[in-house]
Amino acid sequence: MTLSPTWIGIDVSKAWIDVADPSCARIARIANCPAELAQLAASLAARNEAAIFEATGTYDTALRHALATAGVAHVRVNPQRARDFARATGRLAKTDAIDAAMLAEMGRALQPQPDPLPDQERERLVLLTRRRDQLVAMRMQEKTRRADVGADADDGTVAVDLDSHIAWLDEAVAKVEKTMRQLLDASASLASADALVRSMPGIGPVTSAVLIGLLPELGVRSGKQLAMLAGLAPLNNDSGDRRGRRTIRGGRRRVRQALYMAAVASLKTNSPLKAFYNRLRSAGKAPKAALIALARKMLTTLNAMAKTQTAFRA
Repeated sequence: MTLSPTWIGIDVSKAWIDVADPSCARIARIANCPAELAQLAASLAARNEAAIFEATGTYDTALRHALATAGVAHVRVNPQRARDFARATGRLAKTDAIDAAMLAEMGRALQPQPDPLPDQERERLVLLTRRRDQLVAMRMQEKTRRADVGADADDGTVAVDLDSHIAWLDEAVAKVEKTMRQLLDASASLASADALVRSMPGIGPVTSAVLIGLLPELGVRSGKQLAMLAGLAPLNNDSGDRRGRRTIRGGRRRVRQALYMAAVASLKTNSPLKAFYNRLRSAGKAPKAALIALARKMLTTLNAMAKTQTAFRA
């Protein structure tokens, strides 16, 4: 019988981290720097312990790499999920030490499946996709401002400035996309994953990069687990004799957005995906509900493809 690991709760801040060890009811605070984190990871590895902490953007990057280098199993949980667990167990107060202890208890109670070990090439791809998203959002804002500039109220100065900035953003987006392409082509594992994902109708280079970067669990977890991670699993809302409407919520929003747009794009092809959507519509499904169901089917199909390393078959 495999014994469950001892879960060490870690609350991550910019300058320090608080570490809760339930075996000795002790909270330790160390600097959030590579040297201190390497020592912590080595001690956890020596005791065969696992770590659990909330996702904190870039603040937990050094911690994740230290744990991975030492071979320490770890889980990076959604902050909302951690806060829900705290409320459910009566922990209404919130401090760094309380959060660390709560996370340790969450790991012990839920025994979550460890995350895939971080991959530097994949994480660089994530940074590039996020930067592209930022640039695209800025370009959209500038185009809206350009449309709002009245011809009578402007002598041309504002319009010219906006046009210049939009052109610069066009070049910046193209530059980031080129760098993304170069990164994918330079890595055998990423290039293989990209070719596999893009064999599915409706998935282009940007969607492929988003899925490869932000969904490392693809091909590792079950289809149901991935649907939950992406926020594409319909959640029940029943009570007694009342059967509520199934809705989707939570999960990784950017992954869900990418799959939804891929579902829309797949309708322009003569593929089994379009036929699946048409069957749902014929059965009375609303257009958006059918698209969400199609996005979920695309995800579960991609997961099966990744597990078997088999390209999409029409």
